[in-house]
Amino acid sequence: MSTETSNQPGADGVLQHYELEDRYLRRHGRVYLSGSQALVRLPMMQQQLDAANGLDTAGFISGYTGSPLGGYDTALKQAHVELEKHQIHFQPGVNEDLGAAAVWGSIDPGMR
Repeated sequence: MSTETSNQPGADGVLQHYELEDRYLRRHGRVYLSGSQALVRLPMMQQQLDAANGLDTAGFISGYTGSPLGGYDTALKQAHVELEKHQIHFQPGVNEDLGAAAVWGSIDPGMR
């Protein structure tokens, strides 16, 4: 698994080297992902941007697994290793109220 692989298409227009993990790891070039996977990648990209700007940030994501965006929790669970590397924690909520309460509780009181 390499994050520095070439993303240049060959003569046939097809990428020469692309791994499934590139949807979350690739920092340059084109990535292929679903809408839910894009929502998983977004907080990782934000953490990278924060780090580049000298900020030490972390993320917390929660929500009800039966929500209309049900595929999002599955994508978060599948990407748990990469999320943790970026200091992002996903905690599924038992219901909508507990998911919202968990997020509210994760916010610094001075920021509310």
